[in-house]
Amino acid sequence: MKARVSAGLLLYRFRHGALEVLLAHPGGPFFARKHDGHWTIPKGEVEPNEDFLATAIRECKEEVCIDVDPKGPFLDLGSIRQKGGKVVHAWAAEVDMERPPALKSNHFTMEWPPNSGKSQSFPEVDQAEFFSVEDARLKIKETQIPLMDRLETLLKEMEEKRK
Repeated sequence: MKARVSAGLLLYRFRHGALEVLLAHPGGPFFARKHDGHWTIPKGEVEPNEDFLATAIRECKEEVCIDVDPKGPFLDLGSIRQKGGKVVHAWAAEVDMERPPALKSNHFTMEWPPNSGKSQSFPEVDQAEFFSVEDARLKIKETQIPLMDRLETLLKEMEEKRK
């Protein structure tokens, strides 16, 4: 069986000299009370013949309503494998905004409550927030922490080159 493949963006900004990253909280009843360890970068599955970076940009718009300039610049964060086997390719992009825009996330439909025969619609993402790196490490899925590590490393390298 072929692994599922997703692509996403780790959006970041600097506030008062400190790095902050944007994370999204999955919508739906399974995640309603789950916070630490469940937030994620905005990401989604790659369509057949779709460019991975184009997927990441599209999913950012669909999930957290943020338009990212496709010209970049982007920092390639490589890929990670999540616990379920999904491979996530990621890039970082700097954004300059006080807070994420109001969410108008895509919705998914599922039977809820279980075995009720009733379908309900839920947003793919129900919250998006900027977090300090320290707080983000508590919120983000454990398998996505290396993406934050890579971002910090790349930003430090860029800063050292400027000196």
